Amino acid sequence: MFSLQNKITIVTGAGSGIGAAIAEAFASSGAMVYVAEYNEVGGKETVAKIEKSGGVAKFALVDVTNETECQALIKRVLEENGGRCDVLVNNAGVGHVGTILTTEPADLDRLWRVNFLGAYHLSRAVLPAMLERKTGSIINLGSIAAITGMESRFAYTVTKHAVLGLTRSMAMDLGSSGVRVNCICPGRVQTPFVDARLREYADPQEYLQQMVAPHTLKRMAQPSEIAGAAVYLASDESAFVTGSAFVIDGGYTAGK
Repeated sequence: MFSLQNKITIVTGAGSGIGAAIAEAFASSGAMVYVAEYNEVGGKETVAKIEKSGGVAKFALVDVTNETECQALIKRVLEENGGRCDVLVNNAGVGHVGTILTTEPADLDRLWRVNFLGAYHLSRAVLPAMLERKTGSIINLGSIAAITGMESRFAYTVTKHAVLGLTRSMAMDLGSSGVRVNCICPGRVQTPFVDARLREYADPQEYLQQMVAPHTLKRMAQPSEIAGAAVYLASDESAFVTGSAFVIDGGYTAGK
């Protein structure tokens, strides 16, 4: 595994699913992890799991849609670590089912604020410290919806396209600074959120087959499979990687 020894890292939305898997993988690779979460219970559970495994983590309560809270989080991390924050993972995100006609303005606004503005606020807050040290890795969580259309996922597709645009724009502007910016674009991942959705259907197994069908590998990813890519992008071994859309989709987009 790639080493993150002594790196100071922040993972948002780390109370469950992909975020929790990334936080745990970071800690097992030697990083100190700030588990940044709106869900206090879930966030503290992740911290406890990391500590039980011998890792180092701290909980940070934050609403990524609130710019002031984002700035306060970065200020805390920098103050506690001598001005250092080596890695920021903008993982916090939400979804919505609907076309443009069935997506209300409030729905689109909610996804915009969480999926896009959360990454924007935190990246702006952490960049001055990274630029001063001439090093840093920002990892945004996109989706296959960032690179292709998805039926009945209007708001999600729009906001994830924006996340990829944010990634590429930042990577271009920061190219010579020592700060790298990349975007992980997973296919469908079997998270607690997805499991809860499956239980809503009369025939969960039938709906599961519909979800996995577009993937060439005929299954969903596990959160740990996404976390492995995050460890690589956070590590010094990925020093020549920036502006990438790191697709992990089981072949979903291969024929698109």
